[in-house]
Amino acid sequence: MPMNRHDFRFFDHLRVRWAEVDMQKIVFNAHYLMYFDTAVTGYWRALAMPYAQAMEQLGGDLYVRKASIEFHASARWDDRLDIGMRCSRVGNSSITISGAIFRGDQLLITGELIYVFADPATQTSRSVPTALRQLLDDFEAGKHMLDVQTGDWSGLGQAAATVRTEVFVNEQGISSEDEWDGADPTAVHALVRNHLGQALGTGRLLQDSPGVSRIGRMAVLQSVRGAGVGQAVMNALEQVARARGDREVILGAQCSAEPFYRSLGYTRRGDPYEEVGIPHVYMGRQLN
Repeated sequence: MPMNRHDFRFFDHLRVRWAEVDMQKIVFNAHYLMYFDTAVTGYWRALAMPYAQAMEQLGGDLYVRKASIEFHASARWDDRLDIGMRCSRVGNSSITISGAIFRGDQLLITGELIYVFADPATQTSRSVPTALRQLLDDFEAGKHMLDVQTGDWSGLGQAAATVRTEVFVNEQGISSEDEWDGADPTAVHALVRNHLGQALGTGRLLQDSPGVSRIGRMAVLQSVRGAGVGQAVMNALEQVARARGDREVILGAQCSAEPFYRSLGYTRRGDPYEEVGIPHVYMGRQLN
């Protein structure tokens, strides 16, 4: 098992809480499994794989068959820990995820989680699907996990509408009447899929005025937020705006998403306002 930070990607960073330690201020052993389990969730997200939908498409599910931990040093109260994971083996029906917990450069804990791919109804093992095997191989090889398309509503609308319905209508409670405003046929749309072909995120680009584009209807499935999907949508739409000679992009951001847009170079313009019952703020940026 690798013992170096460079052999892992890190999917969780935490500060040890008082409730997680014993009288000696050493972390209770059982918490290490919880740390690994939380990091595994981040691993699947980094694969741009909505877990439940992906497993349904693949015709099975993953069940833990074995979990093991090796102790090298103890984590203590208020330590800052980095939890790294990697897929170290894909067998016929099993997948081994190796983990390591570091405090700085010091290795504290190593572990293995062995999953079996199985029929959800009978829990009898099945061969790991070729598509899942390839997905894991691509990720561990450092390949980009997102496929981005831009196009018109006739080509991308069905998949984009599925994402927007899930995010805006089902998750946020926006009415269908408010969501579908008739501007989609005139817009350029971006759609992000994973390597299983599942639609993950979308957005659209409208001409607001000469030289100014407006981005809207940005939607990313909740289960893959943080996997770079939103940034991929924004990059694709900004590229279209540049290609047609626009010098500026504006948008109306939900206030909860303002930090995301700020990280991409957008700045607030004016006071917050309300739209479909949700606080928004105007933002914009100049295109280089």
